[in-house]
Amino acid sequence: MRHVRRRIVRRVTRLAAVGGLLLGGAMVTQAAMADEPPAASAVPGDAARSAAGDGADLVERLGTARTAGTWIGADGRPVVAVTDETTATTVRAAGAEAKVVGHSMNELRSAAATLRSAPRVAGTAWVMDYRSNQVVVRADSTVSAADWSALTRVASGIGGFVRMERTSGTFTTRVNGAEPILSTGGRCSAGFNVTDGSRDFILTAGHCGPAGSLWFADGQGDRQVGRTVDSVFPGNDFSLVQYADGDAGDGADVVAIGNGNGVRITGVGDAAVGQRVFRSGSTTGLRDGEVTGLDATVNYPEGTVSGLIETTVCAESGDSGGPLFSEGIALGITSGGSGDCTTGGTTFFQPVAAALDRLGVQLIVAAPSDGARDGASPAPSEGAAEPSSSPTQAAAAAGGASPGSTTPVTGAFDGSSLVSRLTDPRNIGPGLLVIAGSLVALVATRYIRAEQDRRAYQRHYSATWG
Repeated sequence: MRHVRRRIVRRVTRLAAVGGLLLGGAMVTQAAMADEPPAASAVPGDAARSAAGDGADLVERLGTARTAGTWIGADGRPVVAVTDETTATTVRAAGAEAKVVGHSMNELRSAAATLRSAPRVAGTAWVMDYRSNQVVVRADSTVSAADWSALTRVASGIGGFVRMERTSGTFTTRVNGAEPILSTGGRCSAGFNVTDGSRDFILTAGHCGPAGSLWFADGQGDRQVGRTVDSVFPGNDFSLVQYADGDAGDGADVVAIGNGNGVRITGVGDAAVGQRVFRSGSTTGLRDGEVTGLDATVNYPEGTVSGLIETTVCAESGDSGGPLFSEGIALGITSGGSGDCTTGGTTFFQPVAAALDRLGVQLIVAAPSDGARDGASPAPSEGAAEPSSSPTQAAAAAGGASPGSTTPVTGAFDGSSLVSRLTDPRNIGPGLLVIAGSLVALVATRYIRAEQDRRAYQRHYSATWG
């Protein structure tokens, strides 16, 4: 019988601080939660969510013929692009900032539709840049001069609001995540735990494998995690892996972020341009950046994927399938991108809300009471993971936020705690110290070997990442 304290909630709302983190699936268990307060300079999560929601509500009410998107301004207020002063007056009266632009959302969407109807060129991508009121078309290093010229001619026929850019590296899908699952086709990352009410699943990237793929928690194939029962790629990029025993287990609402810490997932939401978001992965760990565009289209070598979230969060080979998150709200699943965390780049994410709608499942989330048990206020956790800086990290715009409420990830082997107990002479005799020393050496050796394998794997796939 499932833990009575777990509550399943489906909440699709407009939120500015959204997202989640890589989950340990059944490999993590519930533990006391501790709040991770946002930086003092960051806009509080509730304020950011309100700003994003207010802007989206205005866009919906005014219509796509008079508006051209919304984003979070530097002061935390919603900014709405409008096509005339009358509409601008309405926006200002509602308490938002208005920016008069030359092209409506209808025109931007028409331009994107024209690009989609052109002959497909692998290694290209485009997104509507609300803040510049342009459609930005990018081509990676694999696109030939002839194909680039042909695409430029298509863009010229659309109008001057289509901007052409060349980018370094290549647009590729990414595999291997912070909490790996393995199949005969390779490694991939578990995403979020979801349920249909009777069975539990892992939501992960569609390019990880087709329906029928078997997944294991170890390289020897001794511990079966589950089987892919639904997969969509290309077009979209999400899949559903059913747990072998049908149950994600206790702690299914917790996603791991490294260093023995996790984050409780409390809901799902939509991304907002200008919002600060976080991503976690096995190769580069916890990273942060900014949402720069929505409804992006990427022409991967394997096929075209549309409706993606474009961000400045860096990622590398091995980070695929890792969730996008903020304030404990699930946002996206890592699809692919270009660049790395040394020189910078672009990463695209499959929106979680769209995947849940298509698959007919709900996110497994934490009950509100989990954060403060028995009426006690949660205490700050020690060693809570912090995002590491990178060249791709944008200035924390109005959506400044923390990853979410952190909690220790328990139930896994904790070598350091075991070693400290074994080597304490107050707890054991001299004879056992010899055994303890051997265990220390074994743990150290296995760690060194694992680190060497990780680095070798990273070097091997860096070539395909570009």
